Amino acid sequence: MTAGTEHNREPDSDLVSIIMPTYNCGAFIAETIATVQAQTHPRWELLVVDDCSTDDTADVVGALAKDDPRIRYVRLETNSGAAMARNRAMELAQGRYMAFLDSDDLWHPDKLRRQINFMTSRGVAMSCTAYAQIDEQGVPTGRIVRSPTRISYNRLLLDCPVGNSTVMYDVARLGKFEVPNIRKRNDDALWLRMLRTEPYIWGMPVVLMRYRLRSGSVSANKRSLVKYHWMLYRDIEHLSIPRSVFHIGVWVLIKTLKMK
Repeated sequence: MTAGTEHNREPDSDLVSIIMPTYNCGAFIAETIATVQAQTHPRWELLVVDDCSTDDTADVVGALAKDDPRIRYVRLETNSGAAMARNRAMELAQGRYMAFLDSDDLWHPDKLRRQINFMTSRGVAMSCTAYAQIDEQGVPTGRIVRSPTRISYNRLLLDCPVGNSTVMYDVARLGKFEVPNIRKRNDDALWLRMLRTEPYIWGMPVVLMRYRLRSGSVSANKRSLVKYHWMLYRDIEHLSIPRSVFHIGVWVLIKTLKMK
């Protein structure tokens, strides 16, 4: 599955395929799916791919899918990581647009409609939005993360200002992509792969997503991510050792400053 590949069928002209990998998110996923069902753009399909959850995720999503045929639940045979779950969902997607949503984040009701309007009015193929942070209980932290007006490949190497659950792209223009098989930072790896085809991800200044900060989450444990950034730079992007060291240093510095 690579950029520009032919599809077995033409993508549905205004359908949005929503890619949602999940693992042991039964406590949050119903609330997340409710924000999809509340969208003012009604033409969507939600592809939930479960990476072998051991909690009640399957029961929660199964009950919702029973009442809403736009929701499709798929369970992987073995625990394979978020990248493989995303790839499975992307293989199944049939929409003109593809959007990404983590199973504990929340969308604004106008998210899809406003993002499609933004992209079509400007003739751009990829976009992201600003987002607000909430804590594990859903209480706003007061922090808003703004997206730059446009994000290039080289900009993304320095630090990723893109919220995974804000991204949408035009499948009809760019084709389907395969998420690089790296356990963590695979979302960054996907955006970098896309930016080898399209020069920019265009940012919307409006907040259309709430990002949940959870204790013990991958994104919360910054130190453990250093080795995965090294893998991203060296094994996925094939940067030189000096350039990889430089980008690791910049990433650590930026994260340190943000924590102060």
